[in-house]
Amino acid sequence: MATEVELEHPRKAFGWAARDASGLLSPFNFSRRETGDKDVRLKVLYCGVCHSDLHMIKNEWGGTTFPIVPGHEITGIVTDVGSKVQKFKVGDRVGVGCLIGSCHSCQNCVANLENYCPSPILTYGVEDIDGTMTYGGYSDSMIADEHFVISIPDTMPLAAAAPLLCAGITVYSPLLYFGLDKPGLDIGVVGLGGLGHLAVKFAKALGAKVTVISTSPNKKEEAIQHLGADSFLISSDHDQMNVAIGTLDGIIDTVSAVHPLSPLIGLLKSHGKLIMLGAPGKPLELPVFPLLMGRKTVAASNIGGLKETQEMIDFAAKHDIKSEIEVIPIDYVNTAMERLVKADVKYRFVIDIGNTLKANF
Repeated sequence: MATEVELEHPRKAFGWAARDASGLLSPFNFSRRETGDKDVRLKVLYCGVCHSDLHMIKNEWGGTTFPIVPGHEITGIVTDVGSKVQKFKVGDRVGVGCLIGSCHSCQNCVANLENYCPSPILTYGVEDIDGTMTYGGYSDSMIADEHFVISIPDTMPLAAAAPLLCAGITVYSPLLYFGLDKPGLDIGVVGLGGLGHLAVKFAKALGAKVTVISTSPNKKEEAIQHLGADSFLISSDHDQMNVAIGTLDGIIDTVSAVHPLSPLIGLLKSHGKLIMLGAPGKPLELPVFPLLMGRKTVAASNIGGLKETQEMIDFAAKHDIKSEIEVIPIDYVNTAMERLVKADVKYRFVIDIGNTLKANF
């Protein structure tokens, strides 16, 4: 059943939106679709700030439809469920990630790989099933097909859980798919940001020996003492990189800036795998000869399916893996975006929606 407020205003919603490519966010009233038979509606309490939110509000990837309410790292409490919903009830702790729907029938959807569905319904910025636009979690409420709603264990704080719904699954999925989840493997992590710090935590929990690879020497203490990495390489230090040639079974590369791949490929053992998770704005140069000489692989990955996302959340709860966050009020979000451009955050901003977003309808 719905709350009194939702019964009175079942479609009204309130959030912060960017209205043009300046990316400036400000209060915005809008409507969400009615709760369908298989839908779950939730009161948003927290929403992580992903770097892709910044790209979208500034239309840096092209194709952004304004106004746009960003946010796809969402946690909150269920306030209403459709008549055919089986997995959730009012009051449950839940999360919503990058998707709120898909075709359910393609080869990928059948294989629990909804993230590779050719007709996904993204959490924000695309057309919803009723023809309206989808709006993200910088808002007071969210609605999604129950298949795309994740149960959050009671032991996991909702604020720290939010970034796992994008950043967490983005690093967890390739570790498993590419066989980098075996205890005792030597795994490198390139970049120590929102994705990288979680890659370190998940790889360690899976039993790996982890080497952080970074351009910033001042991150060494943080990587080893705080996050638990076993070693640290400065990628611009040729002596360090040369000593480490051929020592890694796999590398999770989280860097979105243009950077050379040849030194990273050199760090791989024969049959090693370099997995790209960042999305550089320009094509990277791929040297083939070093791949040939060791049957090495360069591949990429994008989030994960819903079954795997639930498994990731449960694994994180079991191993006490939480994102390192800075909780902010909604009216700080524009400053947070400015800081995000400068990589001035450890390691994810999370907006306290429940306590700081006030509706004006």
